[in-house]
Amino acid sequence: MNAPSKTWKDVNAVYQIYPRSFQDSNGDGVGDLRGVISRLDYLKGGEGALGVDAIWFSPLFPSPMADFGYDVSNYCDIDPLFGTLDDFKELLAGAHARGIKVMIDFVPNHTSHEHPWFRESKTSRDNPKREYYTWADPKPDGSAPNNWLSIFGGSAWEWDETTGQYYLHTFLKEQPDLNWRNPAVRQEMQSILRFWFDMGVDGIRADAVRWVSKDEHYRDDPKNPAFTDAPNADPFASLLHVQSRFGPHLFEYLRELTDVVEQYPDKIMIFEDYPDGVFTSRDQYLGFYGVNPRVSMPFNFEGIGREFSAPSFRHFITEFQGFLDVDQHTPVYCFGNHDQPRLVSRVGERQARLVAVLQTTLPGLPVVYYGDELGMKNGIIRPSEEQDPLNVIKPGLNQGRDPERTPMQWSADEYAGFSTVKPWLPLAGQHDEVNVATLSQKYDSFLALYTWLLDFRARSDVLKHGGYQTLDSSNPHVFSFVRMHGNEQLMVVLNFSNRRRSYAVPPGSHVLISSQQANPAKISRKHVLKLHPYEAVIVGQMHSA
Repeated sequence: MNAPSKTWKDVNAVYQIYPRSFQDSNGDGVGDLRGVISRLDYLKGGEGALGVDAIWFSPLFPSPMADFGYDVSNYCDIDPLFGTLDDFKELLAGAHARGIKVMIDFVPNHTSHEHPWFRESKTSRDNPKREYYTWADPKPDGSAPNNWLSIFGGSAWEWDETTGQYYLHTFLKEQPDLNWRNPAVRQEMQSILRFWFDMGVDGIRADAVRWVSKDEHYRDDPKNPAFTDAPNADPFASLLHVQSRFGPHLFEYLRELTDVVEQYPDKIMIFEDYPDGVFTSRDQYLGFYGVNPRVSMPFNFEGIGREFSAPSFRHFITEFQGFLDVDQHTPVYCFGNHDQPRLVSRVGERQARLVAVLQTTLPGLPVVYYGDELGMKNGIIRPSEEQDPLNVIKPGLNQGRDPERTPMQWSADEYAGFSTVKPWLPLAGQHDEVNVATLSQKYDSFLALYTWLLDFRARSDVLKHGGYQTLDSSNPHVFSFVRMHGNEQLMVVLNFSNRRRSYAVPPGSHVLISSQQANPAKISRKHVLKLHPYEAVIVGQMHSA
């Protein structure tokens, strides 16, 4: 097998794999690299394959797993839980043979407290690695240097008795923040990128980058005037985090990383960043796009948690597309990931099918979270089964991320074909029906819809490279847009309402695909598209202007 390699500009979609939950190969209840290798044909190349051109792995590095791999103790190896570097090289070779690009997570803001750098850093104030991390003296009363908060709760500062200073941790205390003002740290990060690119990795997803630059004077974050101290309010929201992140050198530091990316042919870096109430979306996005649009771009997560309505989705997509430079900027739309509730659980089953059509027909690079192509729902995790520390650290806020990280459902077997033993997290419900083996036999399943959409996108120059234009900007129920490339065009029509809706289409139009395959919308003789509730369709034209 030797499938032709695509450039990133031709990749139809990225598929995110949470490695603990994709496929267990050795019977320990935890997913691993050899499990992924055994499932590569499902992703591309095998009979009935999903058909993605790239995969992205959540962290695989050695880690104490306080935050499930985002606390890295060695950036240049594979955690034994997942396998070995040789396993990863075999996976790379197998993926590349099928024409699949491989992207890995990169965690530049912090390490594990067990990383050798931090172990040295905390031995004394004059250790050469001391300046690898952010250390500060206490206030005269002995309290923390400022009021910055940890996302995981409490102060972002942890006292170290040995050296009589505090160290900064934006996340868990087991995840000390690196000091990016130190050129040696930035050089270390660049070397890590070279290590993986030299091995053959095709892309980097850069985690939590907004925190790598902070106010150098450690000024307090101002209070959030809109915060109310309700029982279910997250104390982290009590401050406006304008000093503890988005510091003055953020884009400068990121540019140094992308300079490394650009030294290799056809590599990319995607920055994790969420919409922020403090900074305007336009300035935030364009700041990240301005780092180096030839090889890097930010995610667009605005579709996660947004009101499910035509005006809401039309607004964020039209606004976003409107300020991008179509010749330089690559949109990366993402409607689900390992930190957010499952798409079906957020919006509903028919609505999730609509989102599938929307995502795969928008410009740029869509990212699909594993299991969303099956319509998997959040798992129900009892307190005794919880693995994620968030619900323990911040009780009552329901922020635990276990429900969206449950094992991939391959079959109706006892453990869904994921493992031969009880998995590390319980299976989500209905795995006897919602699984690859069962859904691959149904022409109107979630899996069939995604497979068709990804195949169509892979073959469509209009969807991969075409322009975008919003239609009918005031319709309260239907969001529609057109994609154009040369003399070809496709119309996408999405009914966000729970009632049937009619929508006028040009003469000569015909329905190419519907999110409701079993009963697709029809076009009347008067050129009116009759949409079912929550139906999305792609409309082609016999003759395009």
